[in-house]
Amino acid sequence: MILEPANGRNRRAFTLIEVLIAMTVAAIVLAAVNGVFFGAMKLREKTTKSIERSLTVQQAVSLIRRDVRGLMAPGGTFGGALQTTPTTTASGTPIGAVLYTSSGLVDDRLAWGNVQKVAYYLRTSTNLVSGRGMDLVRSVTRNLLPSTQEFVEEQWLLGGVESVGMQFYSGTEWKTEWDSTTETLPLPKAVKVSITMAEEESDLRTRIPIQIVVPVLVQGSTNQTQTAGGQG
Repeated sequence: MILEPANGRNRRAFTLIEVLIAMTVAAIVLAAVNGVFFGAMKLREKTTKSIERSLTVQQAVSLIRRDVRGLMAPGGTFGGALQTTPTTTASGTPIGAVLYTSSGLVDDRLAWGNVQKVAYYLRTSTNLVSGRGMDLVRSVTRNLLPSTQEFVEEQWLLGGVESVGMQFYSGTEWKTEWDSTTETLPLPKAVKVSITMAEEESDLRTRIPIQIVVPVLVQGSTNQTQTAGGQG
């Protein structure tokens, strides 16, 4: 028995309405996939930026902590006075006091030891497109016995900073100013550095300052003892 093929009357093509429905469904699926992909890319970019900023903050905090931890007692050839400088200089707005610290790294390429003079400044940022925040700069002088002029090396630490403050603990209270030549103790018991970042407008998180509290373990003779010894 031979079966004959079906005639053309039983064959049916897609109608215009069916084609339009299929195209609409495909467009909806593509739009959903595109939205998910765009959201993932935006989340990845935001996460990468947050990680990079966190690493930069951690490096700056670690360096500041090391400088404060290595504070040297005032006196002698390399131990200068710990005094706050509230006035703005040509280098920028100074933060707290100039630190005479033993945080310098010693290697075979340098002709001096680990004692150095460190100061921190806030400057107007020139690299930010939005212009939000300032730059935190670290100024280092390693040759404390210059024959002619001091050579200052500057290091960029952190961008997008709104404000930085330094406080000194006398044993009973936190002070915003310190002068080792007039205080009872030449050095404070501890130093606290607070950094407030300038967040973007789209970031609705509460800006919590980054606080670094470092105890000062080195203490010299009190100024009262030195005065009494000089009178005697």
